[in-house]
Amino acid sequence: MINREWHLLSRPVGWPRPEDFALVETEVPTPREGQVLVRNKYLSVDPYMRGRMSAAKSYVAPFELGKVMQGGAVGEVVASNVEGVEAGDHLLHFFGWREYAAVDPRHAVKVDPAAAPLPAYLGVLGMPGLTAYAGLLRTAAFKEGDSVFVSGAAGAVGGQVGQIARLKGASRVIGSAGSDEKVKLLVEEYGFDAAFNYRNGPVAEQLREAAPDGVDVYFDNVGGDHLEAAIGSLNQGGRIAVCGMISVYNNTEPAPGPRNLARLIQTRGRIEGLLVNDHQDLQPQFVQEVGPWVASGELKYRETVVEGIGNNLEAFLGVLRGDNTGKMIVKL
Repeated sequence: MINREWHLLSRPVGWPRPEDFALVETEVPTPREGQVLVRNKYLSVDPYMRGRMSAAKSYVAPFELGKVMQGGAVGEVVASNVEGVEAGDHLLHFFGWREYAAVDPRHAVKVDPAAAPLPAYLGVLGMPGLTAYAGLLRTAAFKEGDSVFVSGAAGAVGGQVGQIARLKGASRVIGSAGSDEKVKLLVEEYGFDAAFNYRNGPVAEQLREAAPDGVDVYFDNVGGDHLEAAIGSLNQGGRIAVCGMISVYNNTEPAPGPRNLARLIQTRGRIEGLLVNDHQDLQPQFVQEVGPWVASGELKYRETVVEGIGNNLEAFLGVLRGDNTGKMIVKL
């Protein structure tokens, strides 16, 4: 049996190129004692993976050159050397970018396809969902009545941030996205009070029009002009949770910082970075609260599904371009 997996051949400079990667055929791994063999069904591609392609020191180790990359995946157990895990069980694990993986179940989570569709465990009920929940409620210290601005609001994280804020009693929820179609989704389906296409004009001007009374919370997925605009519209005591800065991930030169940071003195504003791994203690609370919202339809979500392991790289590049609406998923 053949196992296909994606290897990183060279570290991209600027935008990743196809020649930086290779789809390699290997033998299907044999699980050792204490491992199970999983046939992956769905793979996750996420913006943070761009950082792992660099050798720069960061919060997580870089991908190794010439070796298979990693990412979230959901798959079916096809062979087991572990008591309590049987063939036919489904696991959420971190050995994506490949068709088959030998997995230690201690580093995986058993999921139930009867409780939710398998791709949901990579998105709305998975890492992006917990990121949205922890970032809004803990990092940004959201409270009822806050006005909330979310950049990248049609993505897997941003869409949930805005809806959770609405369900928790925000006075106003504003989102930015990269197309008129996504803006329509935010307002008509996700229940945002206002949204704008950042390609249609200066972000600062569009934000002031959408939030004339300013914003109390900004959830940052984009950085750059969005962060500067949010600081300019921040109310007194405002909070900014920095989750991602996708606008600068492929820059070859350091991006200039916001030019209006001094305004944080006037507003007594706060900016804090966010890593979901620091908030795993919220996982049970997250599932208990968000799960019923998803089941009832109060919290809506979208997925962009790409077929086939051969298209895994293109799906990842699509995330960096903003091609996806909601969570980008690769179906094997």
